[in-house]
Amino acid sequence: MVTFVDGRPDKKGYRKYKTKTASRHDDYGAMREVVRRRYVRVLRDNLPLPDLILIDGGKGQISAAKEVIEDELGLDIPVAGLAKDDKHQTALLLYGEPPEVVPLKRTGEAFYLLQRIQDEVHRFAITFHRQRRGAKSLTSSLDGIPGVGAKRKNQLLRHFGSVKKIRAAGVDELKEAGLPQSVAETVEQYFREQDKAKEEKTSGTGE
Repeated sequence: MVTFVDGRPDKKGYRKYKTKTASRHDDYGAMREVVRRRYVRVLRDNLPLPDLILIDGGKGQISAAKEVIEDELGLDIPVAGLAKDDKHQTALLLYGEPPEVVPLKRTGEAFYLLQRIQDEVHRFAITFHRQRRGAKSLTSSLDGIPGVGAKRKNQLLRHFGSVKKIRAAGVDELKEAGLPQSVAETVEQYFREQDKAKEEKTSGTGE
C-alpha cells in the first residue's frame, strides 16, 4: 500500500501486508483484509484520513474495499479504482455507485498522476514479493510473483512447457493459459522488470 500527498509519494506512509485470513487466491478477501487492517489502525492511532482511496483494480475490488470502509468502519472516504489495458498501461478511472468510467484526457496532468500512482503500487508490491522470495531462498523463477501459487505455477508450466516461454508471453497469451487479467498483467510486468534490472546491471558493470 502506498500513499501520495500533494501529488508526490509519501514513503513514510507505505505499508507491506502479508494476508492472514484470506485464502491465497481470494483477491477480494485479501482486499477486505488489507483495507480493514490499515484503517482500523488509522482509527485506533487517530491518524489523518485520506481524501481519496485508490484501489488497483476494477468494480469487484472497489466493492470489497467499500464494504470495509463504509459498512464495517462507517467512514466517509471516496473510493475509486484504477484499471489497466491489455498493454498493462493505466486505462480507466472508475468511481461512483455503481462504479462508472470517469472521462479523463490521457494527456492531462490528472491522468499522468494516476499513472504514476499505479506504477508505484506495482513497483512497491513486486519489490516486496522479491524480498520475500529471497528471504526464503526460493529457487523457482515463478515463485514470489503476486497471485501465482502452486496451482497456477503448474498450470502455466503445463500450458507453456518452460519458464523461458512464460517469460516471453504477453498478457493475452497468459490469459489463454487461464490466468485472470490482473494476474496476467502482474506476471508480465514481473518478468519485464527482471529483464530491465538485468540490463541495468549489465550496463553498470560495462559489459
